[in-house]
Amino acid sequence: MSIDDLPDWLPAWCLEHLGDRPADVLFRQQSMSAVFGLRLAGGTDVVVKARDDDGRAGSCVTAQARLADDGFPCARPLTPVVGVGALAVHAEEFRPGGEVLHGDAPDNAVRYAEVFARLMTALADLAVTPPLPNPRWVRWDHPDPGLWPSIESLDEMDQSPVPAYVTDTAARARRRMLAADLPRVLGHADFEAHNLRWHDRQVWTVHDWDSLAWQPEAALVGAASAVFPKMGPATMPPIESTEAFLAAYQDARGRWFTAEERQVAWAAGLWTAAHDLRWEALHGYTAVSGRALWAQAAERLRRANA
Repeated sequence: MSIDDLPDWLPAWCLEHLGDRPADVLFRQQSMSAVFGLRLAGGTDVVVKARDDDGRAGSCVTAQARLADDGFPCARPLTPVVGVGALAVHAEEFRPGGEVLHGDAPDNAVRYAEVFARLMTALADLAVTPPLPNPRWVRWDHPDPGLWPSIESLDEMDQSPVPAYVTDTAARARRRMLAADLPRVLGHADFEAHNLRWHDRQVWTVHDWDSLAWQPEAALVGAASAVFPKMGPATMPPIESTEAFLAAYQDARGRWFTAEERQVAWAAGLWTAAHDLRWEALHGYTAVSGRALWAQAAERLRRANA
């Protein structure tokens, strides 16, 4: 991608908010957000992120800035969130390097859980406006009619490709979580392998702070325990790896979940997996985790008391 291919608003935005124009494009990624890696004319490398302005971005960037100031391994925001038409835009430092930690074995689960506990501890005393609505893959507490949060592009599709066991698992997990009365906290809701980089055995960077959520701690931990190995399509680790993640998290945080919290954690992992499988089924993908969910659902639902 060349400078000429950048959105028309971006060079002027960089000049106004960063004091310099982009001279080169390091990378561009497009998912929920558009992410531009830029080298400014003065030689500084930065990352600019633009996403639909749904009111969440300000809280997410505030939290990210606080964590960076406290020494947590994440990119430091360089600007606040700025509205550009229908977009919410901010810039942050470019933090390259590190490698993905692949694998879903229990020892990897422990390493991911220890980072997640450090992250949750750092966020615990941060007062920000809750970043609502929650990301759709953890929006099990939505007020919309039906099982799934209302997303027009998905709801208008033919739902018949979604396996019945996926829908049933999601419904039972959601009922269990809705029956709980646990306080909400701030946490990372997209704690997947592709969003972390490591140097040797130490975490180097945690990415994707757009995906903060406002949910019970146990639900956030449970979701993370089910997605930590994910690199692309839906996946689900072995039950013993989720078990190791949950135990290591509680040990690192210095407190043990109540019976209700343990059940909510197991339910939350099922909801996230079912959401991903529904999305993939509707888009004609081969459901990589379908066999795992089919094989594990009964035991995970038992542990969730669902």
